[in-house]
Amino acid sequence: MAYDEKLATRLRSALKRRRGIEEKKMFGGLAFLVDGKMCCGVIGKDLVLRLGEEGTVRALGRAHTREMDFTGRSLKTMVYVAPGGYRRETDLRRWVGRAIEYVRSLPRN
Repeated sequence: MAYDEKLATRLRSALKRRRGIEEKKMFGGLAFLVDGKMCCGVIGKDLVLRLGEEGTVRALGRAHTREMDFTGRSLKTMVYVAPGGYRRETDLRRWVGRAIEYVRSLPRN
């Protein structure tokens, strides 16, 4: 599956001043890892976010979000955000900030 290169460029911009960022092709799209842990990415035109179980429940109450079900099973810690949910730069940066906050709260390996 191809991914939206414009969204990937916007994510790179949102992450450029952060330490520990790595870019990897995953899930048929593009993923951004923080300190070696999946944080966010792009699959098709959707923004993918790792928010943890509580963050995912909160996110699913917002417009343009849905559970990530890449394997046919819902992933309880991740969501898809459709283009309407990240169209504005402030919205994209807010989503990415939430994902980074969650991933940085995880124990170090």
